[in-house]
Amino acid sequence: MKSLAILVAAASLLLSGCATTIRSDVTTFQAWPADLQDKSYVFDQPRSPDDTLELRTYQAMVGQELGKLGFTQAADGSSAKLKVGVFVSTVDRPTRVVEAYDPFWTGPYFGRGYYGRGFYRPYWGYSRWAGYSPFYDPFFYGPMEMRETIRHNYERQLRVAINTVTGQKLYDVTVQNTSRKQSTPLIMPALVQSAFTGFPAQNGQVRQVELELK
Repeated sequence: MKSLAILVAAASLLLSGCATTIRSDVTTFQAWPADLQDKSYVFDQPRSPDDTLELRTYQAMVGQELGKLGFTQAADGSSAKLKVGVFVSTVDRPTRVVEAYDPFWTGPYFGRGYYGRGFYRPYWGYSRWAGYSPFYDPFFYGPMEMRETIRHNYERQLRVAINTVTGQKLYDVTVQNTSRKQSTPLIMPALVQSAFTGFPAQNGQVRQVELELK
């Protein structure tokens, strides 16, 4: 039992120290001029239905990353040399999953079991009939049952386009991520950072960027 307590404590510490990693596919197309001195910009405002507080929040995130690269947000469009467009989409892809489960398994048990002459295997389980018992086998006491659940996979896409005010295209990056996390605002900082990792990157480059979710 002492060894069991140590094992559980070590597992808890290991899990608490794990950070969530966001893995994104980043595709970049760019014709960035090496001699560009004036990096003043304004955001290209979308149509009224798409101009939401949520989008403005993501624009602010993009602005923070641009600031790290020497860009400055102009007070008005007349003095800016660049326009920055931010486009975000989230699509829920629910998937039906059929799983086999034991109706008599109701909690964890760490231990070992012995099942008949000459047959031994570890067992992790709990029997509501037998309590904590190393001699309980769910495959012996009854058949497994099938259960259908719905798993949600959220496909997110962030696209940032930087053009001159005259319409010349300079930078276009698309970040794609699939996650089971429902909250887009929680994921978006990592996607924005991924969009500018290695800026301006190579033209036509497709790469994977992994960042820890802060």
